Amino acid sequence: MATMSLRKGNTRLPPEVNRVLYVRNLPFNITSEEMYDIFGKYGAIRQIRIGNNKDTRGTAFVVYEDIYDAKTAVDHLSGFNVANRYLIVLYYQQAKMSKKFDQKKKEEELTKLQEKYGVTAKDLKVFCMELWNSFTGWL
Repeated sequence: MATMSLRKGNTRLPPEVNRVLYVRNLPFNITSEEMYDIFGKYGAIRQIRIGNNKDTRGTAFVVYEDIYDAKTAVDHLSGFNVANRYLIVLYYQQAKMSKKFDQKKKEEELTKLQEKYGVTAKDLKVFCMELWNSFTGWL
């Protein structure tokens, strides 16, 4: 019913509002059925993707058919308690997510270079300190 009142009025939504939600702080053992039970109360769901590897456990993407249903879900489920964990429900923002993946990619590339040339993190730290000391000596 709250969704209907949003649609009837000529309500303008903030620019970050979209149909795709990013959910964090989920219990690691949550099932798809439980996710559909929780999020399906707020509208028709197109897709739910639950993270299943080490880096994505406890997160999920929920895609609604309608943007107003997604907004209602964010309004009602942010802070919702599931198995003694409070959900963090955000609108998915491509720009922010791609920055995280770019950082991870750079870290992996650095690790490969370190392995290739036999350089450790300690070696890099010593080199940076020596470089800094020589630079400050110029001042």
